Amino acid sequence: MKRVLVTGGAGFIGSHLCERLVNDGHDVICLDNYYTGSKENVWHLIGKPNFEIVRHDVTQPYWAEVDEIYNLACPASPIHYQHDPIQTTKTAIFGIYHLMGLARRTHCKILHASTSEVYGDPAIHPQPESYWGNVNPIGIRSCYDEGKRCAETLAMDYHRLHGVRSKIIRIFNTYGPKMQAYDGRVITNFVVSALKGEDITIYGDGKQTRSFQYVDDLIEGMIRVMATEDDFTGPINLGNPGEFSMLELAELVLELTGSKSKLVFMPLPQDDPRQRKPDITLAKQKLGWEPKVPLREGLQKVIDYFKDRF
Repeated sequence: MKRVLVTGGAGFIGSHLCERLVNDGHDVICLDNYYTGSKENVWHLIGKPNFEIVRHDVTQPYWAEVDEIYNLACPASPIHYQHDPIQTTKTAIFGIYHLMGLARRTHCKILHASTSEVYGDPAIHPQPESYWGNVNPIGIRSCYDEGKRCAETLAMDYHRLHGVRSKIIRIFNTYGPKMQAYDGRVITNFVVSALKGEDITIYGDGKQTRSFQYVDDLIEGMIRVMATEDDFTGPINLGNPGEFSMLELAELVLELTGSKSKLVFMPLPQDDPRQRKPDITLAKQKLGWEPKVPLREGLQKVIDYFKDRF
């Protein structure tokens, strides 16, 4: 049994990770300030002898004796991270700074959840880990994009300078149950609108593409990255290379829900990437990992989850 700290543990991805770790028999500390996370996401774990939940903001130091740290603390959807961009940047940078200090003191492994947003609006397709990105440093998305890029820098500098066992993953679009209904992400936007019979809003011409991985596939990838040898730092892409346009996604949601919602088109937001698709060659080689859940199957699970709420 390992002692594992999960920051952002009450969030969408964090709560799924906590559940997996608890079920695997590890002693889990779930740290969250509930800015976007919710106790409801981990309610079923409260009371288990190997799970505890702590209200804490990672912009402040936290001390515990742990064997592993998963750092997922940061709002990840545009509607949330743009609401308070200064706090978003602080969470990304101060958070990893304090957690790297904890990892250095306890000699534990630390996995930092970075993002495909570090690639910006990519000029290379699909995006390999070697690509440095095309990011606007002063745009409305920069608080998140550049915050995550700087966090990767700190993770690597702590590894090189102090020998911290850092690991960096770059998460591509992930979906599944426990997503917030109004988080501004495309899958929740489409599914909730379809279930309510409201117009489905597509930004731009709908030809821009994304790749969607089901949350269970991501969690399996994270566990495998943490289990790699100490000298493997990444970064490593975790995402589904299946590529879908926004129009294709909307049509699939309409089919699965049986909704009569209409498609309406709005201007594309600033700095919104035209393409996003991971190159997962490294994950296949290093982890023996690739996504298994097809979009149709995963979407049905999300639809079933939200049906109980609308």
